[in-house]
Amino acid sequence: MGGVRSTVVVVTWRGREHIEACLDALSAQDRPHRTLVVDNASDDGTAELLHGVEVLRLNKNVGYAGGIAAALPRVRTEFVAWLNDDAEPEPGWLEALESALDASPRAAAASSVLLTPNGAVQSTGVRLTHDGHGADIDRETEEVFGFCGGAVLLRTRVLRAIGGVPASFFCYYEDTDTAWRLRLDGHEIVPAPSARALHLHGVSTQPGSRSFHLWNERNRLLMLLRCAPTGTALRQLAKFAALTFVLPLRRSRPDALNFSVRLRLRVLGEVLVRLPRTRRFADSARRREVWARWAGHTS
Repeated sequence: MGGVRSTVVVVTWRGREHIEACLDALSAQDRPHRTLVVDNASDDGTAELLHGVEVLRLNKNVGYAGGIAAALPRVRTEFVAWLNDDAEPEPGWLEALESALDASPRAAAASSVLLTPNGAVQSTGVRLTHDGHGADIDRETEEVFGFCGGAVLLRTRVLRAIGGVPASFFCYYEDTDTAWRLRLDGHEIVPAPSARALHLHGVSTQPGSRSFHLWNERNRLLMLLRCAPTGTALRQLAKFAALTFVLPLRRSRPDALNFSVRLRLRVLGEVLVRLPRTRRFADSARRREVWARWAGHTS
């Protein structure tokens, strides 16, 4: 592709208010690249704003994970970037990411620094907690377990080799699940501190909403069942189920939607329905090795 090493995939849904700022920031990048916008059947006029850019229009909203998965077969470049439509990368963002992977042959992904509108660090990468959550690291660090999918660069060949993107997740934990599978396959993930992007965060998905908690809780459990040691995954599933059935017996319980019994029962139902089709990755020894190295890691 004539010196173009990266395809930047931007997934949008009802992104009319912010997609132009994202695309303008991509146009200002120092490195040549291909931009591919995946429009998740937006009905707010977003499509009319996508002039002069390659667009993959879907006939229904398949979420962020589904959008990235739909784009992957069309990527022919060495690298593929995932970029939220509410992110605005600085001009040197792509150069910093490509350079980070060039400098680390064993690395299959480079994590960006995401900044809030007031300049605070939202994420420099993702750590794995003792109970299997993926948590953003909000400070400079020399190592990360994974990356925030809002702005990341991956080696296309490796991403395909580990099974691509879990499209059925729809939204949330597709990034940490991908990081897990990269680690299980023996690859590294590196932070790129000079790859910086402003991120509005949650403009489309509304963190704290019912859908947010459904996807977040369901996909964490599915990720663990796919990637974590068997005992760890089953303990987390049992813990989630036990709390769900105990909640109605409590005189009081938190108001947060993730403590809604109805929502938690739906999470359990969706996990159990998907369980027979949930593919396990790597052998038990490798899963235990990755867990022992990264779970609860805080540096």
